[in-house]
Amino acid sequence: MKRLALLAITMLVSIYNFAQNNPHGRIKVTADGHYLQHQDGTPFFWLGDTGWELFHRLTLPEIKSYLDNRASKGFTVIQAVALAEFDGVHKPNRYGELPLINDDPTQPNDSYFKLIDSAVMLAAERDLFIGLLPTWGDKVTKMWGEGPVVFDSINAYAYGKWIGNRYKNNTNIIWILGGDRPAVRDSMDWRPVWRQMARGIIEATNHQCLITYHPSGGDFSTSQFIHNEPWLDVNMFQSGHGNGHDTHCWELVTRDRRYSPTKPTLDAEPNYEDHPVDPWPKWNVDNGYFRAYDVRKQTYRSVFAGACGVTYGHHSVWQFVNERDEIINFADRGWRNAINRPGAFQVGFLRKLIESRPMLNRIPDSTIIVGDKGLKGEHMEAFRGGDNSYAMIYLPAGKRFSINTTFMTAKEVVAWWFNPKDGSTQKINTLKRTNNISFTPPIQGVENDWVLVIDDASKKYKEPGR
Repeated sequence: MKRLALLAITMLVSIYNFAQNNPHGRIKVTADGHYLQHQDGTPFFWLGDTGWELFHRLTLPEIKSYLDNRASKGFTVIQAVALAEFDGVHKPNRYGELPLINDDPTQPNDSYFKLIDSAVMLAAERDLFIGLLPTWGDKVTKMWGEGPVVFDSINAYAYGKWIGNRYKNNTNIIWILGGDRPAVRDSMDWRPVWRQMARGIIEATNHQCLITYHPSGGDFSTSQFIHNEPWLDVNMFQSGHGNGHDTHCWELVTRDRRYSPTKPTLDAEPNYEDHPVDPWPKWNVDNGYFRAYDVRKQTYRSVFAGACGVTYGHHSVWQFVNERDEIINFADRGWRNAINRPGAFQVGFLRKLIESRPMLNRIPDSTIIVGDKGLKGEHMEAFRGGDNSYAMIYLPAGKRFSINTTFMTAKEVVAWWFNPKDGSTQKINTLKRTNNISFTPPIQGVENDWVLVIDDASKKYKEPGR
């Protein structure tokens, strides 16, 4: 009882503090359909972290510590699950509470959700949005995992309406259905269940909600199966951990951007930092782990291809590895150690870089790159501003290359090298605009990735990433 009273007091304090925060309002899709912004028009860059087991495995003080860490690194969205993956229906949270009474989605346990209430408020105080999954997908689509399947079209609507009503006044909620499961597979179609859950959320919030869907990994996204569902606001895919290095996330973004009606898209689960490479059905230890360089390559290339943001993940953080719970898939460290791994800092540099130039009119355009764009680990991606006043090119491996700047109207351009490892910059001399300018990065070779930033000299843009 004391613990629950503490949660209630914390929530009341957080509600007061919340009223002083979140000045820009909820998130919505931009008019062109490609990006995200706040209600007041302020641009919003989705920089997510997969904290899937946040509500299930952490105490409130631990949640606060984790949110402090993520806010300090520049994250904007925390993706977390109400009915968690690993026996989340039958294994209680750290306060001994189960989410449902008798496994019944129409009987949610109020005491369990009080912890989520407090976490949502703590996130708001730190300008963080919660990408809230009402349930992990195995509660709808077993296929693998713990389950049990507890949802059908009837109780999915009731649960959606209940949880939507509970958080209808929390303007820092982004709704994520799915949970690592397809909406359709062969002859099986679970769209009616998700459709009803979405309907419940929409009705409860009076349409004041942004909804996306987290599918399983592979060479597809939500766009192939539920793009035309009216409740789906944002497409999503996960380039994942099971297909080796350098999966073509940039091509998935390009494909999603071609669908009509236009909807934003993002990679909500690229390779996790410190995740074993391709561990299924059995891990070959010689494959090693994905490290920070792998994270940078995937996050930069999907964003430069036109995504509305990207999600980072760490293999020990999503499961919050601790001394109590079974370690999943060869995680190599505890979560408190993992939250300060290099990739977690470096994705914050990506956000700062994108926000240092007008970001809502970005146009993917690799024709800026002269000649070969490279394959797999050396594939380059580029974009330009809608007014042609700037461009950025990402090089996964430092090597000499050429660009065409004739898309600009300026007679002179300013060039910068931006280092994704540490966010530092080096200014290059002002150059004449031409159709073929060659550049050699300061350090060449594999694992020396760079961003070349080209600005219209007359705009006098600030230093990239500042």
